[in-house]
Amino acid sequence: MRFDQSVRYATVSDVGLRRQNNEDSTTTRVASDAETFELRGHLFVVADGMGGHAVGELASGMCTDVLPQSYLKSKLDSPGEALVEAITNANAAIHEKGEMNSDFGRMGTTCSSLVLSKDGAYVGHVGDSRCYRIRRGRINQLTFDHSLQWELARRKGISVDVAEMYEPRNIITRSLGPEPKVDVDLEGPFQILSDDVYVLCSDGLTGHVTDPEIGAIAGSLPPAEACRLLVNLANVRGGSDNISVVIARVGKRPAGAPEPEPVDPTEPTNIWLLAGAWGVSGIFLLGIVLILFQRYVPGTIIVGLSVMALAGIGFRLWQLWFRSSSETTLHETGSSATRTWKAYRAATAQIDVPFARHLAQIESDLHRAAEEESWPLTSGEHERHYQRASKAMAKGDTRKAVAEYAAAIDCLMKGMHRHRKRRKQATLGSGEAAE
Repeated sequence: MRFDQSVRYATVSDVGLRRQNNEDSTTTRVASDAETFELRGHLFVVADGMGGHAVGELASGMCTDVLPQSYLKSKLDSPGEALVEAITNANAAIHEKGEMNSDFGRMGTTCSSLVLSKDGAYVGHVGDSRCYRIRRGRINQLTFDHSLQWELARRKGISVDVAEMYEPRNIITRSLGPEPKVDVDLEGPFQILSDDVYVLCSDGLTGHVTDPEIGAIAGSLPPAEACRLLVNLANVRGGSDNISVVIARVGKRPAGAPEPEPVDPTEPTNIWLLAGAWGVSGIFLLGIVLILFQRYVPGTIIVGLSVMALAGIGFRLWQLWFRSSSETTLHETGSSATRTWKAYRAATAQIDVPFARHLAQIESDLHRAAEEESWPLTSGEHERHYQRASKAMAKGDTRKAVAEYAAAIDCLMKGMHRHRKRRKQATLGSGEAAE
């Protein structure tokens, strides 16, 4: 990545619908000059605190305060090594604070941090908050969840979906603060291409919104709009936890600076090569059939050409596999070894008509509730977005429809939050009057 490539980013942290306080924290440090970028790049962090009451809030806040300061002041040359050092220092600070006061005992926080640098994208990670990358209609999870589910899946060689049947999803196996030392996973550097989108989020989002939905929304909408829709979706579906999202979209390279050839093995295998292999195999079988029916000349020719074609396709697939394997390395971070160049999960991430209709249904349900409960809405704003969304759907402009439904839903959710706040104030007022 280059300093003269723009980075559009946004962050939203929401308390959710069931928690009293927000124990999540986020921070961003975008380099303001070329010298800072060359040395440290751009930094983005999400932390999800734990411990109850104000303890988790304190831990996550310390993480997003100590980590950036330590990272930017580090004397280490490598951004990846400096990131690991900064996360380690944040762990030490949180642990020391916890040891000073019995009320803060074993307070902790997750931490997912992203650096976009000239060398590529580095991800420093502890806990079950996540970092995703969206590219060319696919979303890749770049972090391994330090949770009981994921550890069980890795040890037993089963899928995470199967592990979810046996273990609760909210038990984490690693965090900053409880112990004096912590193993930090360092992923990368991943190659950065124009229009790459990175998402950092707490489990308050991933508990309610699927990977394909995250990818479709973050990959299609501007960062600020995408953050709001993701948080709104999580709240519509229950809002059982605090929800934090950071989205960063990499801009185009400047004119005269060619885009590098993609060499990232997290990309899926070329589907056309696989399709070609199946097609040629079919032709090969046809040649065998002709030989069996004593049509030796055409059968032999077809078999020979098929073998040559299969050999070429096989050689190309081997090249892709060998390149992927040779670029997969182990990066040692303290006592932990983390495999780089690896996507832990992948899914398609595209806006389509069913998703637009799903948002339309959510908008309709919210609008009905707003009318029944008299939510205070901004006059005319919601209706304008709804009408635009309907027109876009009629014209087949799915992307425009999704953007307008997202704006309409945001208007309704703001009205819902104002309504909840008024009801809470009224309840508190009546309670004080009774006393």
